[in-house]
Amino acid sequence: MSITITFVQPDGAERAVKVETLNLTLMEVARNNSVAGITADCGGACACATCHVYVDPAWMAAVGPAGAVEADMLDFSVDPRETSRLSCQIELREDLDGLRVAVAR
Repeated sequence: MSITITFVQPDGAERAVKVETLNLTLMEVARNNSVAGITADCGGACACATCHVYVDPAWMAAVGPAGAVEADMLDFSVDPRETSRLSCQIELREDLDGLRVAVAR
């Protein structure tokens, strides 16, 4: 089964990415598909905020809230919002088909 994730750039440009393997994080999909703005400097260790995204509000319940360590790291990000998540902490599942996230600046 594959799912589709849409990344929205700060300028409004959208890029839909089809994901064939679900044992990945959102950050890995972004990095593997060269999504601009997701540099993932720590490689997914939740030790930086360079994979910061804003989850579309319609998807927040499905994605869930940030954990304590992630929330602490988001405090160091630029312009954190209620829908902020680190994409390295979002594990992809079938029920996330259609997920929309905006890449933080």
